[in-house]
Amino acid sequence: MLKDFKAFVMKGNVLDLAVAVIIGAAFGAIVVSFVNDIVMPPIGMALGHVDFKEMFISLNGQTYATLAAAKAAAAPVIAYGQFLNTVVTFLIIAFVIFLVVRTASKLQRKPEVAAPSTRDCPYCFTAIPIPATRCPHCTSQLVAQKGQPA
Repeated sequence: MLKDFKAFVMKGNVLDLAVAVIIGAAFGAIVVSFVNDIVMPPIGMALGHVDFKEMFISLNGQTYATLAAAKAAAAPVIAYGQFLNTVVTFLIIAFVIFLVVRTASKLQRKPEVAAPSTRDCPYCFTAIPIPATRCPHCTSQLVAQKGQPA
């Protein structure tokens, strides 16, 4: 059983997936920092010095100075500011993934269509080699096609 598990883990697909998850987690942390530290502060400043991380609604009717104070008091809150940050983070990650997939699909080569090596006999409709001058099945004399010797 251990041998089978080792063979499974060492397959290329499993290792590729593990690397992708690790890189994805690191990329997610970068995007979270980008949203929290670079994108949202100018948006908050443009909206009148609003800190989105501190936007919340207390459900118990009491007023708290910060979200941390409300959570320390175990007050039920709707932290819609943090939700907005998470939505912006998701949109950025989704857009980057879209760009990566789109670029990868453009870089993939289209499979080349092989030139046909046979044609159909016009009399018996059997596949015959293109350069053939007589059908091996019905023995009909064939007319040369364009680019073929007569």
